[in-house]
Formats: sequence, structure tokens, C-alpha cells
Amino acid sequence: MKISTTLFCSILFTCAYAGKAAAVDTAHAMVIINEEDVKREEAPPHGAIGMSTAYRISDAAPTPRSMEFRKRILHPKAEIGLHPITHDEIYYVLSGEGNVTSDGKTATLKAGMTAYLYKGAVVGIKQVGSEPLSIIVSYPNVTH
Repeated sequence: MKISTTLFCSILFTCAYAGKAAAVDTAHAMVIINEEDVKREEAPPHGAIGMSTAYRISDAAPTPRSMEFRKRILHPKAEIGLHPITHDEIYYVLSGEGNVTSDGKTATLKAGMTAYLYKGAVVGIKQVGSEPLSIIVSYPNVTH
């Protein structure tokens, strides 16, 4: 009887999840977002150190959505201050140079390089060099 109950619960969970996934997958065919429509000048998050140009791209996508996708240009000497993350996060460098820190370890990133940051770490990134640091930041949307 225990095997039957376990199997039954597994089937119910699978059906419930499949129904939810199907509803999310069919909610919107696609959304096209022009970064100029979501561009704004603001201090970077987690400390407001310097200035940046923020492109909150995924904010323009209707809910439900399961991920965040943003572009940020850190102006000279600006940084996203150290902060704990509750999900994995990706920083991908489009141009410029930056020092990324995760749990006290720092590495230099240049165009074409990515930092994959893990849940539970304390992370941040600082613009270095003469050129602004342009990055893509992506992470799961835990509020959907």
C-alpha cells in the first residue's frame, strides 16, 4: 500500500506541476523590449556607490515571469556593493573591466567573461579602468 500511495502522490505532483508549467508557457507568446524604453540613470544598487545607467529589461515583461534579465553600465568608479544573494546570479561583461567579489575572493572580468555566483554568497562588482563597465545581470525571479 505504501508504494501505491507514493506513486499516487508522485502522479498528482507531476500533473499539478505540468498544468502550472503549461499555463506559464502559454501565458504570453513573446514580448519585444527595446532597451531605450527601460533606460534610466541611477545610483547602482547595494550601496549607491557612483552612478550607472540601468536597463531593467525584464521589468517590462508581464507577469508571470520566472527570470530577471538586466543590463547595467557602471560609470567610472561605480560599483554594485557587496550584498548576500538568495539565488544563483550571473554577471556577463559586454565591455569595460570590473573586479567581481564573491565571499571575499576577487577576480578581474573583461569583455566576454562571466562570473557565475552561487546562492548564499556575498557578492559585488566594481568598475575599474578608464572605460565604463557594461554588464548583463541575470537571476531567477523568486517572487513569481
